[in-house]
Amino acid sequence: MSSPILLSFPEEFETERLTIRAPRFGEGALINEAICESVNELKPWLPFARVLPTVDESEAYVRRARLNFLERTDLVLHLFDKHTNQFVGSSGLHRFDWDIRNFEIGYWLRTSRTGQGLALEAVHGITAFAVNYLDAKRLEIRCSPANQPSRRVAERAGFTQEGILRNANLDERGAQADIMIFAKAKGYEY
Repeated sequence: MSSPILLSFPEEFETERLTIRAPRFGEGALINEAICESVNELKPWLPFARVLPTVDESEAYVRRARLNFLERTDLVLHLFDKHTNQFVGSSGLHRFDWDIRNFEIGYWLRTSRTGQGLALEAVHGITAFAVNYLDAKRLEIRCSPANQPSRRVAERAGFTQEGILRNANLDERGAQADIMIFAKAKGYEY
């Protein structure tokens, strides 16, 4: 395969209620506000929420995410309410292998926007994006067995639980933790 940096694909697309797009410089304050609002819910599952970032740290993250998107080394996608333009969360395609077209979908929502089906909608949209524009052959969602909301999103999105990686992660206290793997693969589910 030629270099992924040569691949052209949209930086923005829409679902029924969401605008899903690549990060833009200047969005650090929006991200920071959502993390601050949601820190208690995010902390058990996401290392970046274990120490509350400053606005400048969030902006630096957004700028790195933008550069990574352009280099095709990590594809963070921000989720905005299509009607209000409120930042509702972050998702994207991570830890991928361009040669075999394997991508992991990650996601989190600000607390005030959970329970509305937005994570499921984002996963459906990002799945379609990955298949149609990136020729994805395999998509994964990984989460802690204890993260019931994330598990439900994976299951409702039609991902099949393939297994549990034992002691493959660290929890918020630094103890060994398991990771569940859900997947869709071309020729199997889509």
